[in-house]
Amino acid sequence: MAERRGPHLYTIPAHRAFADALAIGLLKRFGKDRMAFARGVVLLPNNRAIRAVSDAFVRASEGGLLLPRLVAIGDPELDEAAGPFLDPVDAEPLPPAIEPLQRRMILARLVQEAQARAGAPVDAAEAVRLAGDLARTLDQLLVEEVSPHVLRDIDVGDGLTEHWERSLRLFEIILDQWPAVLRELGRIDLAERRRHLLDRAAKHWKTNPAKGFVCAAGVTTSAPAVARLLRSISELPNGLVVLPDLAVGMEERVWDALGPHDPDPVTGRRPRSVETHPQYHLKLLLDRMSVNRAEVSVWRGGSEHDAPPPRGRAIANALAPAQFTREWTDLPAAQRRFAGVRTLDVATPADEAQAIAIALREVAETPGRTAALVTPDRALARRVAAHCARWNLTVDDTAGQPLSMLPPGTFLLALADAAAQGFAPVPLLVLLKHPLVCAGEGRPAWLEGVRKLDLALRGPRPASGLSGIEAHLSDRSGRDASVRAAAEEGWPRIVEMLHPIAAQFSQGRQPLSDLIAAMREAASLLCGDAVWSRPEGRAAAELLDGLEREAAHGPREAEPESLTALLRTLMDETAVRPPQGGHPRLAIYGLLEARLQTADLMILGGLNEGVWPGLPAPDPWLAPRIRSELGLPGLERRIGLSAHDLAGALGAPEVLLTRARRDASAPTIASRFWLRLEALSGGLEKASALSAWAQALDDPGAFEPSERPEPCPPAAERPKRISVTEVDRLKADPYAFYAKRMLQLAPLDPVDADPGAAWRGTEVHRVLEYWAREDDCNPERLGPRALAMLADAHPMMRALWQPRLMEAIDWIAEQLRQQQRDGRAVIDVEQSGSIDIAGVRLRGTYDRIDRLASGGLAIVDYKTGQPPSNRAIKAGYSLQLGLLGLIAERDGFKDVQGVAEAFEYWSLARNRAGGFGRVDSPVDPKKRDPIAAEDFVAMAAENFTEAAGAWLTGDVPFTAKLVPEYAPYADYDQLMRRDEWYGRDRG
Repeated sequence: MAERRGPHLYTIPAHRAFADALAIGLLKRFGKDRMAFARGVVLLPNNRAIRAVSDAFVRASEGGLLLPRLVAIGDPELDEAAGPFLDPVDAEPLPPAIEPLQRRMILARLVQEAQARAGAPVDAAEAVRLAGDLARTLDQLLVEEVSPHVLRDIDVGDGLTEHWERSLRLFEIILDQWPAVLRELGRIDLAERRRHLLDRAAKHWKTNPAKGFVCAAGVTTSAPAVARLLRSISELPNGLVVLPDLAVGMEERVWDALGPHDPDPVTGRRPRSVETHPQYHLKLLLDRMSVNRAEVSVWRGGSEHDAPPPRGRAIANALAPAQFTREWTDLPAAQRRFAGVRTLDVATPADEAQAIAIALREVAETPGRTAALVTPDRALARRVAAHCARWNLTVDDTAGQPLSMLPPGTFLLALADAAAQGFAPVPLLVLLKHPLVCAGEGRPAWLEGVRKLDLALRGPRPASGLSGIEAHLSDRSGRDASVRAAAEEGWPRIVEMLHPIAAQFSQGRQPLSDLIAAMREAASLLCGDAVWSRPEGRAAAELLDGLEREAAHGPREAEPESLTALLRTLMDETAVRPPQGGHPRLAIYGLLEARLQTADLMILGGLNEGVWPGLPAPDPWLAPRIRSELGLPGLERRIGLSAHDLAGALGAPEVLLTRARRDASAPTIASRFWLRLEALSGGLEKASALSAWAQALDDPGAFEPSERPEPCPPAAERPKRISVTEVDRLKADPYAFYAKRMLQLAPLDPVDADPGAAWRGTEVHRVLEYWAREDDCNPERLGPRALAMLADAHPMMRALWQPRLMEAIDWIAEQLRQQQRDGRAVIDVEQSGSIDIAGVRLRGTYDRIDRLASGGLAIVDYKTGQPPSNRAIKAGYSLQLGLLGLIAERDGFKDVQGVAEAFEYWSLARNRAGGFGRVDSPVDPKKRDPIAAEDFVAMAAENFTEAAGAWLTGDVPFTAKLVPEYAPYADYDQLMRRDEWYGRDRG
């Protein structure tokens, strides 16, 4: 066969396994002399492609083989990886590339300084985030070989908003300063260094052709330097360029419509290119290589991993430009058929992950078969890996996981957040409960102490800082004093570990390196070496070390409050890939890692709009029109690349497409790729059996809802002591009483709870008690006491509650003055007493008891809300005042004798006049249906005797929600499984 002239360009169609076809073809061409074969060079897009091609060579060689040099063209250390052919020994050495983190920090400082000069200052975290976007934009300029100075030649005009104009000015300022910074450091940008290396190789090979073969395979980057290198390789005697899935069969009119287009000679405007098409970037690459598509031949050689040839034609038709899809109806059936491609459309992401895991397990149980999940949705990838782990199938996600989601990352974020918030209860407990803290033999004892602290910190937030928590734990007042005392035992150890970082963060704005150093020391104190071990720990250590080292180049100072956001930004961008060791025949890939990969079954997951393809990320520095004027890739080009990734993955022998009809928050829209495949084919085959298996796996079988609980312990085991406040619960919801008193289950307050009605009521009762005991109910002293109580409250609570509370306090003071003038006097406040009645001990605590001018007693109960209605009282509920009167009349309270004649609720809620404070009495004769005062105690006694005889000394079951309208609290609803029976059978 005659030697082919001109550039040696080839393409491997989508329906063929790229790596296997490449390996087989290279062995046929150059493998006769195995030693000469080893002197060859194969340029590949990334390290994952190197592994795929290596495996393909192993399969194709069927024995021992010395591989050619495999080089990832995207390797940051490209010259070291490639050897002398990219960096000849006689060439002038290039300056080293600036370290990525050092570059990020310098750009962050420049951004912060420029924003400050512009009158829009940003903190260190926002500066680091903007610096990341700026670095990506700068790299795009360098890759596309666009001088930043071209910005000054662009006519901005009136079409841009003030925001874009300001961003453009900032961008110009920073780009003016950046070259000077690089010269001072003696460094260059990594993208610039790679361009010089590629150009050096292209020039070197023109004068000194490589002795062995040189093959560039799977490289689709359309950067000018890459295009020049590929052109140079294609012209070598033993050089060849192999492109993945170039549409050599596409009609010229369709190919020409993709662009890029020349400017219109009249208007000067450039027609819009179809950058979202999967062939656009390949067409741009060929244009920059100055070659015609007709010069590209189809690579010969197939493998057992190929799909049927009609699949390739169907893929090309499905991804045609939008204006040509009208021709689908004229296509023959053979060019619209997707044999071997199935779809799985399920309800939720959980169902999707379950079904994918089952499909992977099925392949794992079939000897020799391989499968891979390809998805840009990392949450879906994690779910699938977790499902597979249940069956002892370890599947590596080669795209890795962000450091922020791995244990060392979550710990460091929790530590920064807790320190920045002054160790408020919630972030403090999140930190102390982290799995890495005190891991090892001492972990159980540590967790026991943290649990005690958890119980002690429930309720409203104590004073700020470690000292505030210490004061809270040392307080021995209140009913939870024993809980605080138990937590105080382990507190000194916690303070010892956290005091250094607390002292450092309390200094406010300071150098970033000081904050990072404090973080590092605190992390070692809390976790020891556990936080720095394993790949994710080493990644965390490298990040902190780099930040501490490069902080001097970054923002001059940082606020402790911004450190969490700064670390999260950097950790989200730090991917930690697992060490190899997963299942040899199963894999999970991201889109980048999936290029050039193949498997017997390729599962393409997460095919929803916004996921695959993803939404284009906005550029905060350059508006779309400016990017177009500069010749930078459009924000939509990423859609075309993801479409090309889809086309390559569709070339497997068997393909499963999956999507969920909704995500965590809302219904989803099927990917445009999914809709195109369905529309062209007229409906793909459904993987119905797989969907049924996924549902059957979680099917609980017959649903047998719980019956309404009615525990009935023996009368001898039932409580014989009860307080007046528990009587309503006993009658309306006996099961709740049973759970609290017999099962000893009590609901816990939330940690760092907002001061609610219960807290307000407790504080008001405390103020009124001390006012009565220490100020002898002096009306002039009540207001100052209330203000002193509010001084310790949260500022928001004080602002919202103080005006209405002080008005109600003034009302109480005026009521006391009036009562004193009428001859009514306060006997005592907040005293407990008890009596024996109906075979049980009834106890109660009154808020206040007064002596009336007539000599009788007045029972007073303070309410921060509304008092109970007479309807509830007549139904036999809300009889606390009557039961307290009963205890008083039977001498159950010390130093209180007499007949209860008045029963009053002093409510601090809004009254009918629009103010705050009113007296409400169930025996008020002015009410529409009053209760006689002389009958009120007897009515309460009768109701209580009946209840006690039924549930305390009798054998009536403790039925759940017996009278729901008077059982509003839901503390025990889950325990009684209320939702299973309520509404079906209410007795």
